[in-house]
Amino acid sequence: MAAPPVTTPARPTPLARLGRTVARHSGRVLLLATAVALTALVLAAGVLDRLQLSRFESPGSESHQVEQALEEGFGTGKHHFLLLVTAQRGTVDSPEVVEAATGLERELAARDGVVETASYWSRDGSPAMRSDDATQALVTVRMSGTVTEARTALADISPDFTRTDDVIRVEVGGGDEIFRQAAAQAQSDFVRAEIIILPLVLALLLLLYRRVSVAALTLAMGVYSVVTTLALLRGVAALTEVSTFAANLTLVMGIGLGVDYGLFVITRFREELARGHGVAEAVELAVARAGRTVVFSGLTVAIALSCLMLFPFPFLQSFAYAGVGVVLTSVVAALVVLPAALARVGHRVRPRSEPRADRGWWHATALRMTRRPLLYGVPALGLVLLLALPALGINFGLPDARVLPEGHSSRDVQEQIEAGFSQEEMDAVHVLVDSTDTATEEVDAYAAALSRVSGVAQVDARTGTYQDGRLTITPGDATDRFGSEGATWFSVVPTTTALEDASGFIDLLRDVPAPADTAIGGYPADLTDFGDALLERVPLVVGMILAVTFVLLFLMTGSLLLPLKAILLNVLSLAVMFGVIVWVFQEGNLSGVLGFTADGTLEVTFPILMFCVAFGLSMDYEVFMLARIKEEYDLTGDTTSAVAAGLQRSGPLVTAAAVVLAASFAVYATSSVLYLIMLAVGMAAVIVVDATLIRGVLVPVTMRLAGRANWWAPAPLRRVHARLGLSH
Repeated sequence: MAAPPVTTPARPTPLARLGRTVARHSGRVLLLATAVALTALVLAAGVLDRLQLSRFESPGSESHQVEQALEEGFGTGKHHFLLLVTAQRGTVDSPEVVEAATGLERELAARDGVVETASYWSRDGSPAMRSDDATQALVTVRMSGTVTEARTALADISPDFTRTDDVIRVEVGGGDEIFRQAAAQAQSDFVRAEIIILPLVLALLLLLYRRVSVAALTLAMGVYSVVTTLALLRGVAALTEVSTFAANLTLVMGIGLGVDYGLFVITRFREELARGHGVAEAVELAVARAGRTVVFSGLTVAIALSCLMLFPFPFLQSFAYAGVGVVLTSVVAALVVLPAALARVGHRVRPRSEPRADRGWWHATALRMTRRPLLYGVPALGLVLLLALPALGINFGLPDARVLPEGHSSRDVQEQIEAGFSQEEMDAVHVLVDSTDTATEEVDAYAAALSRVSGVAQVDARTGTYQDGRLTITPGDATDRFGSEGATWFSVVPTTTALEDASGFIDLLRDVPAPADTAIGGYPADLTDFGDALLERVPLVVGMILAVTFVLLFLMTGSLLLPLKAILLNVLSLAVMFGVIVWVFQEGNLSGVLGFTADGTLEVTFPILMFCVAFGLSMDYEVFMLARIKEEYDLTGDTTSAVAAGLQRSGPLVTAAAVVLAASFAVYATSSVLYLIMLAVGMAAVIVVDATLIRGVLVPVTMRLAGRANWWAPAPLRRVHARLGLSH
């Protein structure tokens, strides 16, 4: 059942030739790398200004088409932010308040970027825009241009219209203001994370190497990856939309992968020096042997992240650009820049003694576990399943102001609206009726029917305002916006509790008999269509990741069982990650410590992103371990000794890499943005569990239980691997 041992090719492999060339021309390589790094640094310095913001919209969806139709046919549409106006004395109907508020609206309408305003006072006293105690009212605003242009203009508008005088107090809130503040906070967190991560990683590397030069050289590879990836993102941003949050992922993954791959190459270089090879030969062997693993690892991470391109949303595609860029630059740093530097520093990185594969703590531990695989494997599996258990209760929901912590102005505004208003005017559902001859009676009947739906506070139509099936406000100037030659539309304002199940609420509206064909838009429909489109693509994305990963691992190992086992263990790691984020962020455990507010749901976008990132990084460690285990097996043909020796070679490296990467992610737990805190905690948890329980226990015990079957493949596939597989 065992595959025949792999023999070393007579001709040097491409990676060996690369290592030889780099060692021979190390000075020129370093000069070129320095020039590239300096150029990239200049380009990266301006990248944050080129990155863009995104809304939760699904291009081409029904809700998106409705908004386009409203803008083109009616000159209106979904509003983006609001002013909350509070009367200092009396009510919002007091003459001095009316005068101040109408002047405020005129001033706002004259600002650049503002294309439409509406208010309680200009909407004929709409109940949906007034608080229950009549002391507060809303001014809503629609902006022109892209989301980035709109929020850039809003950055100037917001401070100007946050004001207080003797008559009114004005505060700025609404969806675009919430996520503008979240994006600004993410940029601030990026800068702070840079300040924390670099010395933290350097300190960890010093503990590992106990040599400043080697630690600094390894960290330099991570910095090189970050800087060059940010420069690449600036180029991509000139061609397409790249999210602001992509910079956060670039920093943590660039440092993490750059250091991981650097650790692997340096460790192999030191091994070759300890075996008596000269510097140039050690460089060649390190690139040839470690380089293969780095390339395979990079491919698995890049494939996992590039599958985000299958989602039709620029927000998620941005992370694909960042992730693939990080992998590319980290591989180049590890296989070109770092070997050139090693050729220069030479014996200064030599270890004090030759590392042995047949002795050491990891070797002894692996033998102990493989002698009693069930004794160690069953408790480890039980603990992993226990950590993953909360994932069974995962519940996806809609994002709101709680992505920001208490104290941010836009969240304060939203909390005041939720406490004081029975309706959600900014979250109105837009129902477009496509008919050229809809009679007034039909409009009246349909609006009345919509207003009777559970969760509807009021319905605005060209025939007036309706509540509980009755006409409460007769048509006036504010109703002219609902008329057009080819269609009419209705604004369905939900109650503050109706959107706890936005999809169900929209289904109820669809069930109401309409006078003609209808389409539904508005913010709740946007979020519902966005989430549905995401979840619809998830099986395709997951299937692609698993299939391509399986093929890559087969090409590396020549086995059918090892790729399958690696994927199953990765699924366990991901289940742990989802269990942690459900327990912490959905159920609210540790919310006081981490400084966020749980709402009982998870917004779907970031868990999908985390799945792709975590899968790639977990497989990264699997590749590290399998490469060393297979190398030992090819030499000995004995699975047990190969597992022990391979774990001794790779265990310290995987542990060190995991500590560095987990610490890099964990820095973002100090953020004020819920999404970044979730990314930090979820990724740090999965990396730690993966490097300990999964790779440290379950990998060796499952390989021991499988025995020689680990290396089995049918004869036709063995021939495929002999022809296409990559050897050492």
